[in-house]
Amino acid sequence: MADEHHDDHGNTVSAWFLTISWIVAWTVAAVAIILGGALVTWTLIGLGLSVVLAVIAGVMKKVGLGRKEPRPYPQTREAWEAARKVSATAGNN
Repeated sequence: MADEHHDDHGNTVSAWFLTISWIVAWTVAAVAIILGGALVTWTLIGLGLSVVLAVIAGVMKKVGLGRKEPRPYPQTREAWEAARKVSATAGNN
């Protein structure tokens, strides 16, 4: 498993946009609450912004700024052991 190769590790424009924008949105909401803003109001604003920003990131992904290939599924334990056995016997020859 350690020898697997991953090209992007999730480092895409849409993923970074979503991560940074959520951090900013929730930091603004938290600061507003700390400074005396209404808890429920700023929580709803944060939730609303989160949904809007997630939709924008989804559109960015559809436009081509997200992952280019589908996420690979991890191997089952049996498949990993079989591949390991094959590579071990190939290395002994």
